[in-house]
Amino acid sequence: MKAVKSEQVEPRPHGPPLPAEVTSFVGRRHEVAEVKRLLSASRLVTLSGVGGVGKTRLAARVGTLVRRAFPDGVWLVDLAALANPGMLTPVVCETLQVEASSADPPLQVLIDHICDAHALLILDNCEHLLPEAALLAETLLRACPRLRILATSRQALGVAGEQTLSISSLPVTGRTVTGPDTAPDGGIVAGDAVRLFAERAESVVPGFTLTQDNLPTVERICHRLDALPLAIELAAVRLRALSVHQLLARLDDRFRLLTSGSRAVLPRHQTLRALIDWSYGLCTEPERLLWERTSVFSGGLDLEAAETVCAGDGIDRDDILELVIGLVDKSILLREEHSGTVRYRLLETIRQYGRERLHASGTTTRVQQRHRDHYRDLITRAEHDWFGPDQVAWLDRLRTEHPNLRAALEYSFSTADESAVGLEMAAGLLHHWMVNYYLTEGRGWLDRGLAAGTEPGAVRAKALCADAWMAITQGESGAALRMLDEAGSIGDLLGSRSVGAYVALFRGMVAMYATDADSAIRYYKEAAAVHRRLGDRKGLALGLIWLCLACSFQGSSKSALEYGQEGLTLCDAAGERWNGAYATMALGVETWREGDLRGATELVRRSLRSHRDLDDPLGMGVDFEILAWVATAEKDYERAARLLGILRTTWRLIGAPPSGCGHLVRCHEECASRTRAAMGGHAFATACEAGAALPFGNALTYALGERRLPVADPVGSPLTRRETEIADLVAEGMSNKDIAARLVIAQRTAEGHVEHILNKLGFNSRAQIGAWVGKRRPR
Repeated sequence: MKAVKSEQVEPRPHGPPLPAEVTSFVGRRHEVAEVKRLLSASRLVTLSGVGGVGKTRLAARVGTLVRRAFPDGVWLVDLAALANPGMLTPVVCETLQVEASSADPPLQVLIDHICDAHALLILDNCEHLLPEAALLAETLLRACPRLRILATSRQALGVAGEQTLSISSLPVTGRTVTGPDTAPDGGIVAGDAVRLFAERAESVVPGFTLTQDNLPTVERICHRLDALPLAIELAAVRLRALSVHQLLARLDDRFRLLTSGSRAVLPRHQTLRALIDWSYGLCTEPERLLWERTSVFSGGLDLEAAETVCAGDGIDRDDILELVIGLVDKSILLREEHSGTVRYRLLETIRQYGRERLHASGTTTRVQQRHRDHYRDLITRAEHDWFGPDQVAWLDRLRTEHPNLRAALEYSFSTADESAVGLEMAAGLLHHWMVNYYLTEGRGWLDRGLAAGTEPGAVRAKALCADAWMAITQGESGAALRMLDEAGSIGDLLGSRSVGAYVALFRGMVAMYATDADSAIRYYKEAAAVHRRLGDRKGLALGLIWLCLACSFQGSSKSALEYGQEGLTLCDAAGERWNGAYATMALGVETWREGDLRGATELVRRSLRSHRDLDDPLGMGVDFEILAWVATAEKDYERAARLLGILRTTWRLIGAPPSGCGHLVRCHEECASRTRAAMGGHAFATACEAGAALPFGNALTYALGERRLPVADPVGSPLTRRETEIADLVAEGMSNKDIAARLVIAQRTAEGHVEHILNKLGFNSRAQIGAWVGKRRPR
């Protein structure tokens, strides 16, 4: 270091002691490694994240671990209590034990003192001094070539060359920990958030330990607290007076409940509300308004939704993007990518705070109505574009927006004079309920809307038909017929041929479920003729598909093939996938009946691929069924039995058999009977169990013939079946996005599984997973 005036005191070789950890440091293994990596490559690293996420603890832990790499010291400057920006440099000087004379500017004295120092300076809690902290960091880095700075802040400093790492909440599920009430594999699987709660709880209630009984409750507590370390620590203190079950029950009022922290920390870290108040105070007035208004969203929002719902009354629509960027920078909104688009999410704690502020402003109802109207428009657009090339994109979007759709429906049905709008929305979501197998939920909304008013009209008739179709799919023909009777009466009253056609179509489904093919064909032909005249491609495609199935069941092969091919051609021409998959499946059934087993397999696998892309569990179940029949016809009984086992798991997952195709039950029973007779009861049961035990992603690839059944994982693996399956895919070099697509799961879910695998195996990279899998595979 450069010598300066004699009255100055040079820093000790390794600096003053960093803040001692008075409680254990839990988790953050990967974050620690990443911060160390970033510091090796960049001279300024900023840890950003919402208040209470643990940025300070992480920075201090990294500082302790890298001390040997900085011979001139690691210095932590706590700026949290500093209110006067002009005191920033003097505070840094004070921490570094640099005494400046009144004649020299403090900054220049500081630079002279550390210009040659190979040191790490940790600037903690910079968010309220952002311009000043950024200027100081940039000045020091330019003047001191061997200095590195690690900053913590709600948002980045914005300095050239800065590397930022966003610190997220702790994982709730994860690696195994020991306990007296252990799981079968010798431990309780718990994530870092749960481990943190358990360790802090044990310090409050000696003897507290995780058990299989209290683990679900603790996990729910951590989820409700967004797995924020500070919130978890504040909650654990409450175990002095509450059980974990009582604590969970009171978390709706979390800001009043979580008020006791360490008296040794700043007041805003002693209560959850004070912490969020601090973040709120750092926002501009328009940012606060946007924060409040985004709190009406559930599960996240996109930019379009923010512009539509949140603009006006103090926020110009053209300013929304910059305000969103500001809230992302301040770690209020969390940025996430989904299917190539960017969405924003509020942690539940942040959202609840915003809701309280919104309620206090007296504008909650107005913003909720804008929210509802936005999603009403979204449903209308999705319904209009359903029979076309954008179908998969719309399905994915509606799945993503499902929490918001629920919120919009709840607002409509719980607000006076708005239930008619709710009924219209619920009916417009018919294909969302059907494809995603939200049948019970969809029928619940429709039943609620139908009970709220009985005025006959087009919306009511549409809702009755939608409800009836879902009832048929769930095997409730009696309820379906009652609703179809009322819908038919409304159609006659309105003179609506469209309503009459759909009533006929669904009556045909009821008849087909009862194996009355003659009546079903009569209804289907009536419906198809009207839909054709009206130019309703959706109704016509459905009629043609069901005509194909009914004629096949009746033995009219030529008619079945003609109707099925016409339906498929209609769908292909429009770029429609869902009805097209069922048309392909129907043709596969008839091709199987004709004895063309190779052709049937090709058609049904094509249908299965489409249903996989659409994530339609019912459609995939029917395809599994038909592939089992084909395998039996080919006398590949082992495969048939495994497929029947896969089918059993599929129906259990979706909660119902394929009731809408109830006439196929006879074929199922014949397939099972023949296969059991050929294999023997024990072998048949064993093969079925093997199929039923397959993770769903492996079941799909097996049914599609894309790869053979995986070899059972050797005894002693700490991974679950699902994690073993994902580890195999990681070993194949697949990305999280590719894994999500292969297994038909969300990318975030895939990322979570990979993180759990790394935690359980103690690895830091995907390459290590690949090597581990390779060693365990049989030669």
